[in-house]
Amino acid sequence: MTLKMNAGTQSLESIQKLNELSGENVKLCMQCATCSGMCPMTAEMDYGPRRVMHMAQFGLKKQLAEINTYWKCASCHACTVKCPRGIDIAKVMEALRQQSLRTGQNKVEPSQMSAETIADLPQIAMVAGFRKLTS
Repeated sequence: MTLKMNAGTQSLESIQKLNELSGENVKLCMQCATCSGMCPMTAEMDYGPRRVMHMAQFGLKKQLAEINTYWKCASCHACTVKCPRGIDIAKVMEALRQQSLRTGQNKVEPSQMSAETIADLPQIAMVAGFRKLTS
């Protein structure tokens, strides 16, 4: 996936909304990439956390909506612990998930799951998944 940046997709409003929802200031990120180096899920993501923070800093709402990084985030807080600026990156990822879910599109639809799948999954995993992936 290539990242295309143009002035028409940038939004100061989306930066402010993300900061408000996450309680963090994405502009504080200095792009050191410590978060991406610490992330155990980077191989599964379209972009590492550093690139997501970079897109968030520029308010690239459309580009952020098209990637899977914040859906793949395990919320393990390894990035947060090592961030030299003290940014809780896991909170930013959660805020991005919430913004996506608020559009009314679930990433998993519980009513569409087969009975076999439901029976095979640990209940705690299902609850955590529904919390994370449904509005």
